[in-house]
Amino acid sequence: MTTLVGFPDRPVRVYARLDAPLSRWLWLVKWILAIPHYVVLFFLWIAFTVVSVIAFFAILFTERYPRPLFDFNLGVLRWSWRVAYYSYGALGTDRYPPFSLGEEPDYPARLDIAYPERLSRGLVLVKWWLLAIPHYIVIGFFLGGVHHGWWDSGLITVLAVIAAVILAFTEKYPKDLYDLILGLIRWVLRVAAYAALMTDTYPPFRLDMGGSEPTVPLDQP
Repeated sequence: MTTLVGFPDRPVRVYARLDAPLSRWLWLVKWILAIPHYVVLFFLWIAFTVVSVIAFFAILFTERYPRPLFDFNLGVLRWSWRVAYYSYGALGTDRYPPFSLGEEPDYPARLDIAYPERLSRGLVLVKWWLLAIPHYIVIGFFLGGVHHGWWDSGLITVLAVIAAVILAFTEKYPKDLYDLILGLIRWVLRVAAYAALMTDTYPPFRLDMGGSEPTVPLDQP
């Protein structure tokens, strides 16, 4: 049976579109421009943690992630991804992120997570701390540090800044570098969804690079 990435067996789907033209110098001040988002995200991630704890017990007793709680946490991840894409997680757009927990389909960075009808009671006890440890080690290198939804230091930020410097001198964002950054971020967001108990599908140890989810069958090279 042919399985496609980005379908129900791959519940976390990350999409991005590189805007053009991009300002050659705006990236130098985006850390200032994004401060209002950082403030809001600080409180949203506190709420995200509380909601995840409530969801843990709900899954443990009912095998279900309450849909309103799931939608809220998905909204926080979406908001964080848009801010990261605008700022030093990718620097892939100059379009200011909306203050929104919604889907925002017109924004150039999007995230979808399929809602699970049932989740394992057994996995909820171990996946967020034990099973995810190998991924934590890997994405710790990618991120360096995470501060309530935006990236600080780490490989992703370094690559994004390198791309911005090249953009400043050539007026072009290197496509190969962009594809790599998106692959790293896609890995991070898959792990984030798994650790937040939003899926039982174990994240693959794989870089799916580029702005679109790959549609190549997994049983083909």
